[in-house]
Amino acid sequence: MDILGATLRVCVDDLDTAVPFYERLAGGRALRFERAGVQVAAVGCFLLMSGPESELEVLRKVAATIAVTDVDEAHKVLTELGAHIVAGPVTTPVGRNMIVMHPDGAIYEYVDRRG
Repeated sequence: MDILGATLRVCVDDLDTAVPFYERLAGGRALRFERAGVQVAAVGCFLLMSGPESELEVLRKVAATIAVTDVDEAHKVLTELGAHIVAGPVTTPVGRNMIVMHPDGAIYEYVDRRG
């Protein structure tokens, strides 16, 4: 399983206010989208999220998003290592993802760009 990088997840009160700071910090433009009622902006290694507290409460439990070459391979390796697959793998518009709880209790999202 190859880990390509990680994205830090940040819940913010006001996405429009937060985006300029993170664009300047990361030196790039934010890619914005909405998912399940949550406004999202991806900029550099940050994934900013703003929306209803009920949705953010769930999202805060995921420590980071980890990019891998293949979610299926990650599923196999993580399962062999004793991790618990909480959700997925599922196909999204930009690839596949799954939510995984590591044996130490930390929760991560694993993503790939395969369709």
